[in-house]
Amino acid sequence: MLTIVLVMLLTLLVGVAVLAYVAFPHRGEDLPVLPQAGHLARKGVESLPVLEEEEQEQWLPTRR
Repeated sequence: MLTIVLVMLLTLLVGVAVLAYVAFPHRGEDLPVLPQAGHLARKGVESLPVLEEEEQEQWLPTRR
């Protein structure tokens, strides 16, 4: 029972984090309560690799 409760709490926390990111930093706004969290989220996303348009075409399946 404890395991189920912990997994549900973890799932809830991840969901809240995703919702908070989509609602504020993704649109370029700061979080009202924790602006530092928004800066950390933006910094983390900016550090991820991004495919350029030419590279995307290489990885997308061809249409028939």
